[in-house]
Amino acid sequence: MAEAPLFTPAFMPALSIQPRARLFHGHVWVYATEIKARYGDPQPGDVVQLQDARGKPIGSAIYNPRSQISARLFSYRRQDLDLDFFTRRIERALRTREAAGVDTQLCRLVWSESDGLPGVIVDRYGDCLVLQTLTLAMAQRQDLIIQALQTLFSPRCIVERNDGNVRKAEGLDLIKGPVLGEAPEPFVVRHQGSAFHVDVIEGQKTGLYLDQLDNYQQVARLAQGRRVLDCFTNQGGFAQACALSGAAEVTAVDISESAIAVAEKNAAISGARVRFIAANCFDFLKQQESSDATYDLIILDPPSFTKSKATVKDAMRGYKEIHLRALKMLPPGGIMATFSCSHHVSRGEFHASIEDAAVDARKTLRRVATYTQRPDHPILATIPETEYLTGYAYEVIASW
Repeated sequence: MAEAPLFTPAFMPALSIQPRARLFHGHVWVYATEIKARYGDPQPGDVVQLQDARGKPIGSAIYNPRSQISARLFSYRRQDLDLDFFTRRIERALRTREAAGVDTQLCRLVWSESDGLPGVIVDRYGDCLVLQTLTLAMAQRQDLIIQALQTLFSPRCIVERNDGNVRKAEGLDLIKGPVLGEAPEPFVVRHQGSAFHVDVIEGQKTGLYLDQLDNYQQVARLAQGRRVLDCFTNQGGFAQACALSGAAEVTAVDISESAIAVAEKNAAISGARVRFIAANCFDFLKQQESSDATYDLIILDPPSFTKSKATVKDAMRGYKEIHLRALKMLPPGGIMATFSCSHHVSRGEFHASIEDAAVDARKTLRRVATYTQRPDHPILATIPETEYLTGYAYEVIASW
């Protein structure tokens, strides 16, 4: 006979969780296979109470049986998703970023589970907010989230960018457009002297790679007087920062001609002297290596090489190749700064690709910096998925 639920159907629907679920190790996701029993006929999008096999309460979660992740814990207390809840959670997220010294006029204000709002992302570009609701329960309550954002920030406009494939797993349609005010034409934002064009409707992510903004400046500290190659440059974030920090020369490469065109406009606005090239970075690195070109600082910031665990091996081959070709072009004293933005590739696996490349290139490397995502993308200790951006800078040292 099943245990009697602590939360009766009249009180709130409940899920009983299997004893070995990751929930009991600090995670907040519950997979369908981890649910032992359901009580009270929970419906897609409902708030449910989670309990262990003995009926002891765990907390409140959002529920969607259509998704492989069937429940997502958002509070260790009994909690409903009302306007007051959203206002308090978003305000807490703002205070967290203020305490971390983040420019809250240009940042990710809310980042899903890391801020106790599973599936909610809010990016701020001045008086324009970009909202994503990527889970069913949050999509059903999007109007409440918009009300909370209006109360806290009085934005000129709010745009929804609900066009990511992750919504399909929740049974949600893909949609984008203004939900408050009018969507602005592409505009320019400035950060630490660099310029970036933001297109909140069609741009990458929600308009800009906010997670790398701090790393642009940190890598640029290594650039003074150096010949710099920035691969996978996108809008030229690293290239601009290095040029403005006194690099002797900067070359930036990206396969996208449209991205290169925008990067050129950005550099013209900021006054950064950069040579931009539209080319496949793998081919460009191979050509440069074969022509015996050398650089003093090579930056590798590719898009994610894998979207699933099934293709991690292919991703590792890609990382190994670009690391090997870069290292062959660096003389003693040269530096390679390299990044991975896929949470499917662990920090250990990514670092192994650097080690393997160093062995094959017969180069000895000394670490000079470690990088991670900006503090507006908080990392939770028990949720490894919240840490996805890994970076290192290694200096080539003379052979012993």
